[in-house]
Amino acid sequence: MRSINPATETFIKSYEPHSNDEVLSIINKTHTAWHIWKQTDFKTRSTLMHRVAQVLRENKEDYARLMSLEMGKVISGARAEIEKCAWVCDYYAENAESFLADEIVETNASRSLITYEPIGIVLAVMPWNFPFWQVFRFAAPALMAGNVCLLKHASNVPGCALAIEDIFRKAGFSENLFSTLMIPASEVRPVIEHKHIRAVTLTGSESAGRQIASIAGHALKKTVLELGGSDPYIVLEDANIDVCVEVAAESRMINTGQSCIAAKRFIVVESIRAEFEEKQCLIMKNMRIGDPLDESTQVGPMARLDLRDELNAQVQSTLTDGGRLLLGGKPIDRPGAFYEPTVITDVKLGMTLYHEETFGPVSAIIPVKNAEEAIHVANDSDFGLGGSLWTQDLVKGEAMARRIESGAVFINGMTASDPRLPFGGVKQSGYGRELSYYGIREFMNIKSIWIA
Repeated sequence: MRSINPATETFIKSYEPHSNDEVLSIINKTHTAWHIWKQTDFKTRSTLMHRVAQVLRENKEDYARLMSLEMGKVISGARAEIEKCAWVCDYYAENAESFLADEIVETNASRSLITYEPIGIVLAVMPWNFPFWQVFRFAAPALMAGNVCLLKHASNVPGCALAIEDIFRKAGFSENLFSTLMIPASEVRPVIEHKHIRAVTLTGSESAGRQIASIAGHALKKTVLELGGSDPYIVLEDANIDVCVEVAAESRMINTGQSCIAAKRFIVVESIRAEFEEKQCLIMKNMRIGDPLDESTQVGPMARLDLRDELNAQVQSTLTDGGRLLLGGKPIDRPGAFYEPTVITDVKLGMTLYHEETFGPVSAIIPVKNAEEAIHVANDSDFGLGGSLWTQDLVKGEAMARRIESGAVFINGMTASDPRLPFGGVKQSGYGRELSYYGIREFMNIKSIWIA
């Protein structure tokens, strides 16, 4: 396994993968550790999880720099990611006990109740785009619930994977409560099939989701899948256009556009379309592109050259089919996986950018006649992860939000994950939920106890 700096295309470090025997040993040791961990009280777990948050904050600059080097995240965004990881650790440290408290249910018994009990090892197959956050949003609730964690991280961020394992050690967690498996994707199947693995959570592509779900389903293991998104960003004629466009540019360009809940399809009512296009192009054109470690950089490289080339193929296909280029539209002629901030309008049914997820700095503008057509276009997608809706009529906005087929809709704001709210999607965006009290209950044995 190798780390390559996507901003310079230079080699960082290679890592020795685990052998089959090492993987089996890690699984067995993790299973043994679970039998002890599941008996700890919430106070013990909470103290350790608060300490994880402290370690993250104390070493924020080091972890942020590591992310920037391995996957090209701009340094300001990397720092924000570490802070968010600390937040989710504190959140579950403070709330897990109440989220998992026994529930008394009135029946014909003298006493009946519902309890939440940990199930064992949760295997996480995680992506590279938020290499710390994606891991901590699964690990914090899993560990606070009394489960234990194995991580198979993306192959291009091995340094981040090992750093996260080390964070739990520094915080005082016993060895084998959180472990990283240094294995390629081709070796995940036997791990899922191992009898000690009780559940799998995946954040990744549709194809990865299908493969993981198929293997886990055959082995009768529960899964939570957070897959791709092609989030609609609906702009109605009464939107506060200046604020709306500022947020639109931020939402599309955050993490260089490499976010599952980034706005991707800008569904704009025709009467304000020209103003929206002009202002969005101006903002995106003036964004500073460069070294992700430079404090002034707003847009860094994409994570890999092959991903940049795939994005460019999507752009060129849409332009060939009649999309109109307003800005950008090609790789930047410099070392690294850089791509121009790009805006394409007149995107229609049948075009690549209408249907496919774009993981990079590309905005697709789809003009519509009115709010009703906007809802139709928003739902005319295989995805259903998030969405954003802009209108000053909040009653109308909420009514429209209820009709949009997605796991979340943000009215007059940028779609974002929040530990206090459940996160996940419908349709090809996956199933199950992370975060909030819903997320911590996903990998629990929800047990009924009935006493005569």
